[in-house]
Amino acid sequence: MDVAAERFRPTRPGSREAMERLQAEIAAEATFEDAAGVTPADVHSGDALVAGVDQAFLDDRAVSAVVVLRGGEVIARESAVTPLSMPYVPGLLAFREGEPIVAALEALDVDPDLLVLDGSGRIHYREAGLAAHVGVCFDVPAVGVAKSLLCGRPRRATDALEAGERVPIEADDSMSAPEETVVGHAYQSRQYPDSTRINPLYVSPGHRLAAGTATDLVAACGGEYKLPRPTRLADRYADELKTGR
Repeated sequence: MDVAAERFRPTRPGSREAMERLQAEIAAEATFEDAAGVTPADVHSGDALVAGVDQAFLDDRAVSAVVVLRGGEVIARESAVTPLSMPYVPGLLAFREGEPIVAALEALDVDPDLLVLDGSGRIHYREAGLAAHVGVCFDVPAVGVAKSLLCGRPRRATDALEAGERVPIEADDSMSAPEETVVGHAYQSRQYPDSTRINPLYVSPGHRLAAGTATDLVAACGGEYKLPRPTRLADRYADELKTGR
């Protein structure tokens, strides 16, 4: 898989101001409308290759894992390990974790139709979360699936959603997007009876997808657990790499 925009390769460019300027350029380059050529039906039928991307950490290194699915079948796995160049800073995750992600994707001998990343896309202060950064870098449709809400506000309460429900996330005054723009969804992928309520996922487009389509695609990925199957398998693979199994 080849990088399409070398200038957006997520290596740390220097100061925080420089990183934020680059994110503004990424947001300007990103397309938050449907221009993907991949549909939920393609994911269901196996006509689309979907790559799940997740991370693990070992001392001062980041371990990136990529698992590519066609329908329910794993057809490729790749990984990369690089030193962590900076501590975690909210809003600058791609500069901390993006280098091994890009390296793992470059090692693939297949070209995914969709990237599903553990992180935010447009739900980001400068509309340039990890999924947007990586999606623009490769010019591939990408969606971010986060476990917590970085910014923005739900249109209604999200603490009692049933499986399959979604609530729009609107831009707030901490974001570069105009206020009340729908930048993603709180999506309740799973809910189990007679157990502790499960929090929703926060799904947002990274590149070449509208917010609603991004959530539709995550729903189409399926899985028995809270995380969509591609990122769950990538998470498991990252843990295997971390522990040396």
